[in-house]
Amino acid sequence: MAPVPTSVALQTDVGAASPLAVAGTTALFALFLSLTAHLAARNVLGDVPVRNAFLVGPLPAAIAVVAAALELPSLPAVALAVVVDALLVRTVYGLDRRLTAGVTLIHAVVSVILGSILFSLYVLVLSAPG
Repeated sequence: MAPVPTSVALQTDVGAASPLAVAGTTALFALFLSLTAHLAARNVLGDVPVRNAFLVGPLPAAIAVVAAALELPSLPAVALAVVVDALLVRTVYGLDRRLTAGVTLIHAVVSVILGSILFSLYVLVLSAPG
């Protein structure tokens, strides 16, 4: 297996990133998490307004980016982001515990699957000859 190019490696020298790069990463990740939150909510709840998802995505994205920028341990940061995600889903959609758990679980699964696909496509494009 060929090594991943250093330009693709995740979280390399994060502390040296410019504020604009951190803000851009946070905004793109918030948009991604908002999209996957909407997909999860539609999967579990049916037809829901898309504006609700834009209230769910930014805070977990900010937690992840801040944890990476400060080089904090990943597992507690992910756990905190999932708990905050669940609290936001419960508040924004007005759900009980069972539906909140369902939407949050689907949100995590969809985020991991879609993120893996997009990252794999990115690496595939970068590794193309010529």
